[in-house]
Amino acid sequence: VPPVATPPAPLAAGGAARPRDMTPPAPATGAQPVPRSARARPSALSHWLRENWVYAVAGISLALAGVFLVQYGMENGWLPPALRVLAALAFGLALVAGGEVIRRRHGDSPDAVTAYLPSVFAGAGIISVFAAILSARFLYGLIGGEATFAALVATGLGALVLGWVMGPLLAALGLAGAAAAPFLTGGGAEAPDWLVAHYALIAALGLGIDTLRRWGWVSVLALGLAFAGGALLLLAGLSQAAYALLVAGLVPLAIAIPARGLRPDQAGPSFVQVAQGQGKSVPFPLMLAAGTVLAASLVLLALSDSDGGTALLAFGLLAGLTLLLLLWPDRAPALHELALLPATAFLLRAVTEASEYGPLFSAFEAAALTLRPPETEAPLTLGILLALAGVMAVAFVLRARRGTLFHGLMTMAAAALPAALVTLAEVLWVPAATLGAFPWALHVIALAALMTALALAVARDEPAGARAGTAHLALSALVLVALALFVLTSAAALTLALSVLVVLAAALDRRFTLPEMGLAVQAGLAVIVYRLVADPGVPWGIGASLPAVLLSHLAPAVAAFVALGLVRPLPRPATRAALETGLVVAPALLADVLILRWLEGEGTYWQAVALGLPWLMVALGQLWRARPDLPLRQLRLVLAAMAALPAVAALLAALTVLNPLISADPVIGPPVLNTLALAYALPAALLLAARGRIPWLPPKGRAVLLGAGVGMLAVYAVLAIRHIWQGPDLSRAGTTQAELYSYTVALIALGGGLLWQGIARRSIALRRAAMAVIGLAVAKVFLVDAAGLAGLMRVFSFLALGLSLAGLAWLNRWAGQRAGASGPQAPPPL
Repeated sequence: VPPVATPPAPLAAGGAARPRDMTPPAPATGAQPVPRSARARPSALSHWLRENWVYAVAGISLALAGVFLVQYGMENGWLPPALRVLAALAFGLALVAGGEVIRRRHGDSPDAVTAYLPSVFAGAGIISVFAAILSARFLYGLIGGEATFAALVATGLGALVLGWVMGPLLAALGLAGAAAAPFLTGGGAEAPDWLVAHYALIAALGLGIDTLRRWGWVSVLALGLAFAGGALLLLAGLSQAAYALLVAGLVPLAIAIPARGLRPDQAGPSFVQVAQGQGKSVPFPLMLAAGTVLAASLVLLALSDSDGGTALLAFGLLAGLTLLLLLWPDRAPALHELALLPATAFLLRAVTEASEYGPLFSAFEAAALTLRPPETEAPLTLGILLALAGVMAVAFVLRARRGTLFHGLMTMAAAALPAALVTLAEVLWVPAATLGAFPWALHVIALAALMTALALAVARDEPAGARAGTAHLALSALVLVALALFVLTSAAALTLALSVLVVLAAALDRRFTLPEMGLAVQAGLAVIVYRLVADPGVPWGIGASLPAVLLSHLAPAVAAFVALGLVRPLPRPATRAALETGLVVAPALLADVLILRWLEGEGTYWQAVALGLPWLMVALGQLWRARPDLPLRQLRLVLAAMAALPAVAALLAALTVLNPLISADPVIGPPVLNTLALAYALPAALLLAARGRIPWLPPKGRAVLLGAGVGMLAVYAVLAIRHIWQGPDLSRAGTTQAELYSYTVALIALGGGLLWQGIARRSIALRRAAMAVIGLAVAKVFLVDAAGLAGLMRVFSFLALGLSLAGLAWLNRWAGQRAGASGPQAPPPL
């Protein structure tokens, strides 16, 4: 008597079934199925052979006796061939009869004196009968291929019947003999397609024996022989379509026969539940079903022929298996998760087909608009695949509404399957080239409408505040709409549409509390940034019209600002971090584009910095947001590091290989306010300002910002002075006396400014830095200016240096006396 399962949940008002409780039912009291014996396990079989090997040897010896009887009769010329075969058959049947007599009179239980003897005699007799039939076919040519096949199948069925009452070894012998029959009969070069029914029958018989006798390994053997036998028949000419039908048909057999009925009732924890710690192990019937589904999915994924018929059949069978596993086992909820296997194989098949060896893809690609004759219809291949994906999505949603252990998993699969298929098709199949952009977009929009309808249906079942299924399906609809817009719209319009979708996703989250919408917001912003940076990217912004550039960059910034306001009251730290990043990155990229459009010329150092400057702002902004008391601090630090990479690369290039002193790139603009200020002074100002605005940075980080800022500022000062005296070309050799003296004045002025700031802030570090700069000025005067200046310029240089040093020394001593009176350390000496 099979276990009685809890019926499906009753329908609620409005006809929708509520999800809930699909806890695996306990078996009903009364007569129970026969428990699986220890002999059902392969380990138990090996243990039995170790303990009772003498019986196995005896059976092999008796079987060889029958084989050698035929061989000996042939070698010595005893009896005509027909009588030799009949003698071997009689010997085998006598052994079978003897085993049955021993079983009936003395029993075959493990504690009986005659234990295992009936199986030994009967098994040896079956092998002898097989040998007699094969000798009649191959040695003497007495019977044809059809008669040989029928005799072998009948012998195998007889062995199964005997195994039913005598033991699993005899049943296995019958299954193996019946499976080998098609390969032992000879005949034509091609195997007929109807042989798949033979292997389906073998699988059904083995599953039936296991169902009543609980010999689990017999079921595994029967299914394995069916899969392997069909695969070998492929080499003998079996059509791939017939094998596809065989492997798909094995799935319902592996589910229904162990359940002893047309309504599966396999109980116990599923694979997902065991992985979550809700059970110790998956029961054998569920493992058997899972193994069969997995094997069938892999076979249907791999099969293909030259004309595409088998490929399309494989897609249909994978979709059919998905529907079967979702809608059939109402009383076996642990089977529902197995529908993910053929559904995944369906998507993978769409990937493997998109190659030069895929017949469906080759035919689809050959029918491109530019290749096929006018007024010729496009292939329906992709439309059929999308329709199958939509039907599977509906089945997943129906399963979720009718009740399942995996409500969230079912709705997530329903949402992911169509969106994933459309994405794969867009990337790999390039449907617009064959269908046209507008028809292909209509296909995608139709799926988006279906996802919207499914989201509304699921929303009626889910309570407010726990609408994960609704969010999954709504997210899928948004992705499909975005993909349709990607096909139809221009670069600026697509960016605008994606920005609207970001706001829409945030509004859905705010209205219905759907945390999953945060994924849509983050993915949308990632796609927008990718489009602004790479495809079509900054080069498009330089050449496109100004209104299109402003629209494509300002729309994401406005969308991020609006969406940030919508999600701010919600606990969505990751979503807020993405929106804040988008709010900074989009204007930064716009600044990049506008600077490059405005500063037209052959310069390279300022172009590199113009491209890196917005990323420097993004990196500093993320550092500013990475306060220890705010969430997602590590994520913000990672984002800051990623944004800093292009910024650092640009600044290093401007300082080295692109430096106008080396590259001979001209300086554009008047003195001080020119491209040098853009390339060096502006980054220095940002770095120095950030050092004071980010107080939570560690000391090493603040020192890095200070050193980088001062270094960039020093480079700017040197290049600006040279620009004043040399003009736009800074790479000309030599320096004038005025230029040399200007550097000295600049050093002394910088030292004085640092000293003043050190006194004003009571900072010993600044005063020491001031003395270091003044020392550098002194060294320059004595080592460089003394040789490069002449006449009154040399006199004036040393006079100014002496007066400056005297004044600075007095100022430093005065500051030190005041500091000593109030307690700080003494000032550094000059």
